[in-house]
Amino acid sequence: MENYKKAGEISVEAKKYAKQIINPGMSLLDIAEKIEGKIKELGGELAFPVNLGINEIAAHYTPGSDDEAEAYGLLKIDIGVHVKGAIADTAFSLDLSKDGEYKNLVEASEKAVEEAINSIKKDTTLSDIGLAIQRAIAASGFSPIRNLSGHKLDFYAVHAGLTIPNYENNNQTKIEDGAYAIEPFSTTGQGIVYDGGKSGIYRLEKEGSVRDPSAKKMLDYIKENYSTLPFCERWLTKQFGSRTRLSLMFLEKAGIIQQYSQLIEKSHAPVSQAEHTIIIEKGKVKVTTK
Repeated sequence: MENYKKAGEISVEAKKYAKQIINPGMSLLDIAEKIEGKIKELGGELAFPVNLGINEIAAHYTPGSDDEAEAYGLLKIDIGVHVKGAIADTAFSLDLSKDGEYKNLVEASEKAVEEAINSIKKDTTLSDIGLAIQRAIAASGFSPIRNLSGHKLDFYAVHAGLTIPNYENNNQTKIEDGAYAIEPFSTTGQGIVYDGGKSGIYRLEKEGSVRDPSAKKMLDYIKENYSTLPFCERWLTKQFGSRTRLSLMFLEKAGIIQQYSQLIEKSHAPVSQAEHTIIIEKGKVKVTTK
């Protein structure tokens, strides 16, 4: 429990720092690098690359090492910290418009995550939590994204099997003791995401081998440093330089690693996100990321 608490404390400081530094027009690469640097400075490790999603990109995008994209519109910042494998997964949204265009949408997700956490009592079902999220978002005039969900956390595992719906789905499974990420998404659109372009975020998929010496060396490094946790191209470029993308291509082609797809709202409508990590112990809920 102590390591979950420490990871949560670091994530809170990282979020404060992010809110201080992010401005419209700031490089996404600079944002990601600065937040990740702050996490390490505070004594944490990265559970996954900082995700930065603009407008309709709901999830799964991190800037590459040569990315020139800039922050604008509705920006989602998803941060993962771990301390000896105990993970804090947390996210927030920033309205970078000039006129507060996305203010209500941001608030809808923030309200939804609070309502979801408050709904958890003894014998609460997964559908109960989803209903709390759905009602909070609908009350603000928006829709939850139905095919994105919260998830159980485990040591060195961001997604540990059980998922927590963002709408009432009649799943009568009762939520049990453990660590969970509660993660509502709100949108003005249809409330469905589809797989879009490449995200720059990878995971180890299976055991295997490649003939290329550079790719072999990179695979050994990935196994040693990331194992079950996601990683990204720009992290590896710092270690392997100009051959990084080619080595990643060899590993991906062999099916040893898999690249996540960006998750895009179906009607290309803006999406907001809010997320907290909770620990349930003997039926009592503790939020680690606030």
